[in-house]
Amino acid sequence: MKVMVLVKANKDSEAGQMPSTELLTEMGKYNEELVKAGVMLAGDGLHPTSKAKRVAFNGKIREVIDGPFAETKELLAGYWMWQVDSLEDAVEWIKKSPFQEGELELRPVFEMEDFGDEMTPELRERETELANKIKLQSATVTPYLFFSGRCEEAFAFYEEAIGATIGFTMRFNEAPDSPPEGMLQHGFENKIMHGEMKIGQMTVYASDGCDDKSNFSGFQLALTVQTEDEARRAFEALAAGGNIMMPLGKTFFSPCYGQLTDKFGVGWMVMVPGEQPQ
Repeated sequence: MKVMVLVKANKDSEAGQMPSTELLTEMGKYNEELVKAGVMLAGDGLHPTSKAKRVAFNGKIREVIDGPFAETKELLAGYWMWQVDSLEDAVEWIKKSPFQEGELELRPVFEMEDFGDEMTPELRERETELANKIKLQSATVTPYLFFSGRCEEAFAFYEEAIGATIGFTMRFNEAPDSPPEGMLQHGFENKIMHGEMKIGQMTVYASDGCDDKSNFSGFQLALTVQTEDEARRAFEALAAGGNIMMPLGKTFFSPCYGQLTDKFGVGWMVMVPGEQPQ
């Protein structure tokens, strides 16, 4: 069952007084325990109500009320969302919290089953679809490149050409489990099974793949830099040994834009951001 733990406000939290370093440290350790146990789904502290607003409804009238709000004992300073087996389990976890004063309130969250027959199959389906869409909003997409046995060489190239930072790497012969019989080309045992490199703020995954037959088609990586000098340096470095498809030049959407394929067959668009259309 899901349980929301409501942390009640007090004079200190309403005054905007920050918790002590000691309490923040203890709370961090407590949250780590919750996460490791699979209990904590979410949790945050709340700003005081001096920064809040309320909206009151009366028919079609919406009245916005500015904080602060007076009834401190009814206000909230934070919350957790937990997944537990029972409310009793949540209570046991609460007893372990580092709070020394104040009050916490535990409220079970409605599940679809709680609504009985009022929650029709059609409504259940819609709620499930909505829940799935919400989960996907926190998803990320990371490019994954396969270099047909040249991954290590590619890492060194991008490190030199555009300042890539190489992170975690694992070779096939270092993996806990061996690839299925016949999947890995002979001689690829010491090749990179998985590697990571960071280019600016972007993380790219890479691998040698299982054989030397991979090739790149149907996509390009867009490299955005802030100045034309940066664009020229990156473009020339990436183009070494590759093929220029569109030389750097001014376009309607960028003051400096060009396309190339590097020596590994990876397509790149190098650009300086232009003005956004009004």
